[in-house]
Amino acid sequence: MSRNKPHILAHAALVALAVVFATPLLWMLLTAVKPGDQLNQQLYRLWPDAWRWDNYARAVSAMPYLLHLGNSLLLCIGSVTGTLLSCSLVAYGFSRLRWPGRDLVFGLVIATMLLPWHATMIPRFLLLRELGLYNTLWALILPTFFGEAFYIFLLRQFFLSIPAELSEAARLDGCSELGVYWRIILPLSKPALATVALLQFVAAWNDYGGPLLYLSDPDKFPLSYGLEQFVSAHSTQANLLMAASVLFTLPMVVLFFLTQKTFLRGIATGGVKG
Repeated sequence: MSRNKPHILAHAALVALAVVFATPLLWMLLTAVKPGDQLNQQLYRLWPDAWRWDNYARAVSAMPYLLHLGNSLLLCIGSVTGTLLSCSLVAYGFSRLRWPGRDLVFGLVIATMLLPWHATMIPRFLLLRELGLYNTLWALILPTFFGEAFYIFLLRQFFLSIPAELSEAARLDGCSELGVYWRIILPLSKPALATVALLQFVAAWNDYGGPLLYLSDPDKFPLSYGLEQFVSAHSTQANLLMAASVLFTLPMVVLFFLTQKTFLRGIATGGVKG
């Protein structure tokens, strides 16, 4: 029994932390189906007096939910595509090719992670405006085709864990570098690619500063900005606010549970080799 005591304590601590982190989510889910008058009279009562499932329909009808959802999906799919293409190509060059100054350039790329988003915000805005991309979703999607330092680092570390003999064998068979990248490296890197795709999808889904800066047409707003507009217009209706928040959060929760194993595997193996 004494041998199992540390494990029991560890599991008890994890359960306690899980309850703490799950409590706000549970509160949001239950508040989303409460009647409006209960929130005014019994604010801190957890259980609903009546289950008002129509709060979700009212929240959807109070804003152009499907329009914002479509914009968010376009933004996420485009940014994930750009991120996977650019970051995997750059990571392949840093991990599988040898060229003068490679490590120095890689260090400079990693150093860009120290730059806050606010430092590049104005130059990027001016550049995209000159390109005629202001007030288009391309202003948010196009920069992802130029790589992201963190994802490049993550993919490079994973690519280094793939045996070099596989690439050499492919080259001996007449495969070009792009062929090695496409036929050998990418198929073996599905966990890392899935991890990058999931992280970028969540980042694009939750992005509020980008749409606020580059978009002015309400018909092009994603859900993150649409939710903020909904909060401003319905600040006194907490049940509708929670229903809208559930609709905003639910796709991310479902996506994470569907890709949980692949995501954890990619994170665990992303830093195996330096």
